[in-house]
Amino acid sequence: MSATQLMSAAEAVADIGNRASLAVGGFGLCGIPDILIAALADTDVTDLEVFSNNCGVDDHGLGILLCARRIRRVTASYVGENKEFARQYLAGELDVELTPQGTLAERLRAGGAGIPAFFTPAGVGTPVADGGMPWRYHPDGTVAVSSPPKQTQQFGDKRYVLEHAITTDYALVHARLGDRNGNLVFDKTARNFNPLAAMAGRITIAQVEELVDPGDLDPDHIHLPGVFVQRIVHTGPQATRIEKRTVTTPENRS
Repeated sequence: MSATQLMSAAEAVADIGNRASLAVGGFGLCGIPDILIAALADTDVTDLEVFSNNCGVDDHGLGILLCARRIRRVTASYVGENKEFARQYLAGELDVELTPQGTLAERLRAGGAGIPAFFTPAGVGTPVADGGMPWRYHPDGTVAVSSPPKQTQQFGDKRYVLEHAITTDYALVHARLGDRNGNLVFDKTARNFNPLAAMAGRITIAQVEELVDPGDLDPDHIHLPGVFVQRIVHTGPQATRIEKRTVTTPENRS
């Protein structure tokens, strides 16, 4: 196992170059590697290809890179609350491949496990398998590039579609706890896509709220072994931000 490097967020992302591919952990604003994303936004890197469940919001998380026009292509499960994401996609400024959430998770995991492809029932009988999903629009709203049909095969009495694994140049993830060997522990639902994204990256960079010495973590409590992590950055506690705040006024309470 290669030694995990300890460095600042800026140093950790300094060698990410133009047109690099990134697997990014998080779900909405939960468990996103916000410090690493902000450090990347401070560079002049551009034309990134991103694999992530979604792209945060307009002014936080991956939304910062989107607003700065640093991302050329996104593979995600949904657009979410990011208006700029939707605008760039519909205006023909961004390539977007939407994929079922479970399929995205398994594609990332398969990439980390060395599995090149797998069959799944998700998407059979829909444009996900049959092709025709808009990947890019013309500025006038017509489809410029659409998804090709995928291979399907019958197993027993069901039909399945072939999905290919995802591997990326880099992965950016957030963890609650980590040791200097790169072993990571995630906090409840903030685990979400983080272990899967970490597995898919050839170079995985983890920001951790708390950093401890090797041997301090109970092996039974480790969620992701350090073999998947090449760089670790101690960033301190992560501020909690609500993606979409909904409040009830006193007169509307039941």
